[in-house]
Amino acid sequence: MLKFLSRVRIEFNALDPRTASCMEFLAQCNAPKAKESNPACQIQVKRRTDDHPPQITVTFVNGVEEVYDATSTPAQTIRTMILDKGQFLETEQMFREAGEAWPVFIPEEELRQHVPGTKPRKAEEKKQ
Repeated sequence: MLKFLSRVRIEFNALDPRTASCMEFLAQCNAPKAKESNPACQIQVKRRTDDHPPQITVTFVNGVEEVYDATSTPAQTIRTMILDKGQFLETEQMFREAGEAWPVFIPEEELRQHVPGTKPRKAEEKKQ
C-alpha cells in the first residue's frame, strides 16, 4: 500500500471514541511489510486536542492528495481505495512510458464486437 504513497498524515484526538480506523490504519502503515514496500514514505501522526474528526490524508507519488474521513470509513476500505488508485497510477505510467495515449478510449463499436471463443449474448440478456 505504501509503495504508491509519498506521505501519510493521520490526525485524531486520543480521547475521541471514533479513532479506531486511524489506529488500525496506523498499525497497517507501521507493519514491516508495508514499510519495506516504500521506506521513503513519510508517516506523520498528529494528536489533536480539539473536536476535529479523525482523518487520514495521503499523498500519492504523483502529488495527488486525498483526505479520508476516518469516522465513517473503515481502515480496510481506505486501504482498498489506495490500492485501487495506485494500480490505476501504475497502469497510467506504463502507457505513458510506452508512448501510448492516456486515458485509453475504446470505441463503442469495438465494445460490441463478438469475441471468438465466447457465446453471443441473447437479446433478453442485453436488455437487463
